[in-house]
Amino acid sequence: MQPDDARRADARAWLAKSGTDLRGMAIDLAAEPPLLEDALFHSQQAVEKAFKALLAWHDEPFRKTHSLEELGRQVARLHPEMGHLVGRVSFLTEYAWKFRYPGDVEPPLVTEVEEAVALAREAHAAVLVAMGERLL
Repeated sequence: MQPDDARRADARAWLAKSGTDLRGMAIDLAAEPPLLEDALFHSQQAVEKAFKALLAWHDEPFRKTHSLEELGRQVARLHPEMGHLVGRVSFLTEYAWKFRYPGDVEPPLVTEVEEAVALAREAHAAVLVAMGERLL
């Protein structure tokens, strides 16, 4: 496998994982009652994996992290046009852990979930645009 083929396969794998998280969000929201906390987790994961896909495409190393701020800084250096989006999705970082364990955490509001889901979809789509046809 040529280096470009390996990089393309790695980026595709990350995008596929991001897509699975987008699908998970939709399933969570369609459940009765909706699984709002789980949808928030998948929103963070979808953005994280989409950012990692773009970084992998550029052969840009990244740490094993859930921090959308950290990954987003790397993305914005490579694609300055995504800087505004990176700033808007950064708050999703806390959803990687906030609702994963028992504790005294207020349940999320529906509006909070709707915003997170929309941002995750937007970030995934922006990564696809940034990669362009070269990914295929």
